[in-house]
Amino acid sequence: MSGHGYESGRLNLPFVGISTFGKFPYVQDWDAIDADVAVLGAPFDFGTQFRSGARFGPRSIREASTLFSFGHGGAYDHEDDITYLPAGNVRIVDIGDADIVHTDTIKSHANIEQGVRQILQAGAIPVVLGGDHSVNIPCVNAFEGQEPIHIVQIDAHLDFVDERHGVRYGHGNPMRRAAEKPYVTGLSQIGIRNVSSTAREGYGDARAMGSDILSVRQFRTLGVEGVLARIPEGVRNYVTIDIDGFDPSIAPGTGTPSHGGFLYYEVLELLDGLCRRGSIVGLDLVEVAPDYDHTGTTAILAAQILMNTIGRMLHHRA
Repeated sequence: MSGHGYESGRLNLPFVGISTFGKFPYVQDWDAIDADVAVLGAPFDFGTQFRSGARFGPRSIREASTLFSFGHGGAYDHEDDITYLPAGNVRIVDIGDADIVHTDTIKSHANIEQGVRQILQAGAIPVVLGGDHSVNIPCVNAFEGQEPIHIVQIDAHLDFVDERHGVRYGHGNPMRRAAEKPYVTGLSQIGIRNVSSTAREGYGDARAMGSDILSVRQFRTLGVEGVLARIPEGVRNYVTIDIDGFDPSIAPGTGTPSHGGFLYYEVLELLDGLCRRGSIVGLDLVEVAPDYDHTGTTAILAAQILMNTIGRMLHHRA
């Protein structure tokens, strides 16, 4: 955990110890969550339409996150002149994984939803590690009964398929399922590009149901501030990050890579702006598939963007 090795006299290097997220404390009892942020693994990938393997995403992200388990009092960013995640000031826990029942999407999704509901019930912010993008469906389901949310999606694909051959809960459906919720007030779908898995009518449906769709090129033309200006200010944002929103040159470890994607700072600056303008009340990061990630850089990217976003969420909320 942050600062633990420093205070106890142990060096506690990243490759030492148990790989919880960021080496933060593990809480096995979901009725005993006492934290600002709780991390939940959702190792489900039965929703994939091409290369599977994201079931190992949570494990790989946790291992990569130990690189950022700062043992020196937090994470100082000299550009912002802010120490994020200061030791002793933030309460982050890892509650392990939702149970996945092989081939049973409904039961597996229900188990993920239960984990997110218990995090919300404890007054913590859920951070969910996927898994394929279908795990967003139970995450958003868990916000039923909460105050309304606006969804910000970073992704190469629109994921707005209604139903295909009877499938409604695969990784091509989550944003359509979200848009149907009365407590989802709108969607900002950012990074959508090139040949998509959603047909033309899906784009029309998305816009009719409250979506603002931007490609990477449109994002770059507008700039970060221009994009932020299109997202409602002061709202409760739920952020869903598909790792294939990033360019495969820096994130090859995913099932459906799409060239022409984001670079690290573009996404970080967008998320930083969201934290300054409103609040992020939930976050998932999906589609990391480590078997295609031969250098480990995709998992490191996932861990780095999560750790930096959590730091900003908590700092600007405070």
